[in-house]
Amino acid sequence: MPSPTKNSRLNVRLRAVDDELIRRAAQQTGQSVSEFLTTSAIERAHEVLADQRDFVLDEGTWNEFTRLLDEPSRPDPRLVELFARPQRITR
Repeated sequence: MPSPTKNSRLNVRLRAVDDELIRRAAQQTGQSVSEFLTTSAIERAHEVLADQRDFVLDEGTWNEFTRLLDEPSRPDPRLVELFARPQRITR
């Protein structure tokens, strides 16, 4: 499946030392600088937005959200198995 067309550009100005750091990190991960910056920025954006306290949802999304909250929870067999394992770390 072909990747979606990239049709937006973002320009940034950096200190030379920061540019070198980013280029080294991109090389270390086997990514281009563009790929490295894009994935890093997207990950950080998700972190920032996940910490928001207010979310605005349209009516349909809100109804689906509240429906899911009202459903009885179903245990995830993988988590049940995980928590049944003996603890390896002690305090």
